Amino acid sequence: MNVYTTEKIRNIVLLGHGGSGKTSLAEAMAYLSGITSRLGKVSDGNTVSDYSKEEQKRKFSINTSVIPIEWEGYKINVLDAPGYFDFVGEAEEAVSAATAAIIVVNGKAGIEVGTQKAWELCDKYKLPRFIYVSNMDVDNASFRQVVEDMTNLYGKKIAPFHLPIRENEKFVGYINVITETGNRWQGKEVVPCEVPEYNKANLQICRDTLMEAVAETSEEFMERYFGGETFSEAEIRAALRTNVCDGSIVPISMGSNTLCQGVYTLLDDIVKYMPSPENSEVAGINMKTNEIYHADYDFSKAKSAYIWKTIVDPFIGKYSLIKVNSGVFKTDDLIYNVDKDIEEKIGKIYVLQGNKPLEVSELHAGDIGAFAKLTAARTGNSLSTKATPIKYGRFDISTPYTYMRYKPKNKGDVDKISQALQKMTHEDLTLRVVNDSENRQMLLYGMGDQHLEVVVSRLLNEYKVEVELARPKIAYRETIKKESDVEYKYKKQSGGHGQYGHVKMRFSPSGDLTAPFVFEQEVVGGAVPKNFFPAVEKGLQESVLKGPMAAYPVVGVKAVLYDGSYHPVDSSEMAFKMATIQAFKKGFMEAHPVLLEPIASLKVTVPDSYTGDVMGDLNKRRGRVLGMNPIAGGKQMIEADIPMSGLYGYCTDLRSMTGGRGEYSYEFSRYEQAPSDVQEKEVAARAAKVAENSADD
Repeated sequence: MNVYTTEKIRNIVLLGHGGSGKTSLAEAMAYLSGITSRLGKVSDGNTVSDYSKEEQKRKFSINTSVIPIEWEGYKINVLDAPGYFDFVGEAEEAVSAATAAIIVVNGKAGIEVGTQKAWELCDKYKLPRFIYVSNMDVDNASFRQVVEDMTNLYGKKIAPFHLPIRENEKFVGYINVITETGNRWQGKEVVPCEVPEYNKANLQICRDTLMEAVAETSEEFMERYFGGETFSEAEIRAALRTNVCDGSIVPISMGSNTLCQGVYTLLDDIVKYMPSPENSEVAGINMKTNEIYHADYDFSKAKSAYIWKTIVDPFIGKYSLIKVNSGVFKTDDLIYNVDKDIEEKIGKIYVLQGNKPLEVSELHAGDIGAFAKLTAARTGNSLSTKATPIKYGRFDISTPYTYMRYKPKNKGDVDKISQALQKMTHEDLTLRVVNDSENRQMLLYGMGDQHLEVVVSRLLNEYKVEVELARPKIAYRETIKKESDVEYKYKKQSGGHGQYGHVKMRFSPSGDLTAPFVFEQEVVGGAVPKNFFPAVEKGLQESVLKGPMAAYPVVGVKAVLYDGSYHPVDSSEMAFKMATIQAFKKGFMEAHPVLLEPIASLKVTVPDSYTGDVMGDLNKRRGRVLGMNPIAGGKQMIEADIPMSGLYGYCTDLRSMTGGRGEYSYEFSRYEQAPSDVQEKEVAARAAKVAENSADD
């Protein structure tokens, strides 16, 4: 592949609802540009961008893939991002590397939740965008409806650049609104044609909208517009480019990906109207001077880049995908990883075409490429030279809230699973592995059930290890509500020295649920010698790890040793420790033990119309709604306290209730006494486990 300078580069991310046609659009672009000699299909599993076994099996995108396309002397880096919400982290990475977006809308399905989420993502990163209506060759596809719906949602900035020509319900051509000319497809060729009579009124409305936008770009144009003058085509295109780049106009066009209709003009429009990186700003911090470093995709400045995505594939190896923010990277350059404080030689430079690495000699500012096998590099790391170390801010990635417990099917695979998951977390920032040592379980966090399902499938197919997902244990706690006064004498005689430890203890609530226990001694007259106090405390430390009621950790207990006795020969630390453990069990159970459950502070953001359903569901989950706050976009943020046990399966249920429009976040808040039915269930489960273990013995 040729080397391209900054002004000749376009970085475009494809966004939209799952199944709207992003991957087939990328495939049509690849085919028209000559990358492939035949048009692949998602259903056949042979597209350039959906190259992984999981994607081919499931027929949808899971990872963002890069397809660099050479078009009319320009390089268009097409980033095909997944549309399903469980893989939103991939879309967020892609958006951070793009300078513009194409939001793909299915002409038959119309505006979907993913369309609106894509728009919000573009707003967040201030990305110029096109709307592309796919599947126009399908019956019931309606370009007019999509334009109307988008205009209702986002106002007059929606501007059709093309209008469809239909004959006998078939999509046969398009009208160019800028040139006011008609075009028909004859095979793969486009031939001029008359604008059909029924299109003329609509064409005039669209044309007037564009001319108003052109007039607003300068005072001179405004005067000419009101003076009745017409603009030249070159003036219109230059003004519209300004409008598109500043986001005041969002062009909307259409086509058929499977027939490659409308895709040629889309590629032309990307080059004509989308910004190159040289029109963008990017800044980091010079770590030597602590000053802001305005990289701004300037090729003449010191080289710097950041890693926006990592690929760790058992078959193709590890690649760090970079976006060059300044300077020019060349083969065998020495680069400095600011985050890891490591200097490495990069060796060869690649651009990835799906999963196919193509070697290039250099990468200019604004371009996207890949380095292979950078040992310590991770997504979000900044790369530069040691002489000018530049650190860039990390982009936002969604927090995973859905979690499941996982167990290896084969106990011998524990290390292999750990290594495989470590590689996968390097690749996927929305996947987290947590060792919950308290409950002796390993937890897998992801963006939803489908996300975790894909992880398990990848472990089996790519790393040859099998895990089972199960409902996670809840981190309950045990405490006491009343006081108790007990004594316990530990006495054993077994020839020679015996064992003797005698304690009298009081147990009461300490009032502090953050600490397991408070130990005090009030022994008078040396009934228990001081040198055995540490042994008593050690006994308490062991006892609180697994409570006597349901084997959960104990919190909030005050233990006072006030009396006892000892034997000058037989007493030992071990004897007093054992006496304390037994005294604790007895005293705890006599002091009205209760189970505490973890409570989370939950925030749910939903459109107004869903608030009733969501609050009804929260009540079923024993949630307590604390209030509602209106937020922008006709949405409400519902705040509630909810037991952690009530959050199991919440992601799937919330999406189902709100058609995917609901979002939530939570954090641990505190412990509260669990209802009696929950306590009884946990105590019964513990008793059953003890019985099962003793039966096995």
